[in-house]
Amino acid sequence: METLIFDCDGVLVDSEVIAEATLLAQLQQWLPDLEPETVLRQSLGMTTDNILKHLQQLSNHDLPSDALARIDQAIEARLADELEAVHGVAEAVSRLNLPLAIVSNSSRYRVCNSLATTELNLLLGSVPLFTAEQVEHPKPDPAVYRFAARQLKCIPQDCLVVEDSVSGVTAATAAGMTVIGFTGASHIEPGHDQRLVEAGAWRILPDMSGLQELVAIWRQSRTAQEPQ
Repeated sequence: METLIFDCDGVLVDSEVIAEATLLAQLQQWLPDLEPETVLRQSLGMTTDNILKHLQQLSNHDLPSDALARIDQAIEARLADELEAVHGVAEAVSRLNLPLAIVSNSSRYRVCNSLATTELNLLLGSVPLFTAEQVEHPKPDPAVYRFAARQLKCIPQDCLVVEDSVSGVTAATAAGMTVIGFTGASHIEPGHDQRLVEAGAWRILPDMSGLQELVAIWRQSRTAQEPQ
């Protein structure tokens, strides 16, 4: 069964720029010997917990024992006030005619809150949701995508994924899925499209208005490959 799977942060909701700014402000106080902006760009799509662990290893300073809780609380507060849906995503989703799912490295709580804040829950509230909390290893490990495929009762080759990060593209590709690299969110820097291609992205999507066309191309290519 052909299924289109969305990442959430940076694909459905324009949250990465908010989360990154919040992390930067706090990390500049806690780990002053690092250039956290550079490291955060390299860690896009990873869980906040893994980002903090990675930064801790690089720094001569120690993070507070409650660093993760404090960061998460600060991000949640800003998301509640500032979060918006990715431009054009509601219209793009409403025009699709195949089963959908969401696979995120964020917690179920954050994804559900993000969808509600942006009112995307009106379109996606009943869509199957899978998060890193359900597997041992988050993206870039493919575990959460493999888990989603099993729960959806479809083979990975039948899944088309929309991801904005190298971490996410790496995970979905390793799971055997076809991946569209999305570059239309606010946090995307020049050259990110090439990084997504190098990670395994099949096509690059700079704006959600082009999603339906890429889905059609993918479906047509699969039909053409079927034995006659």
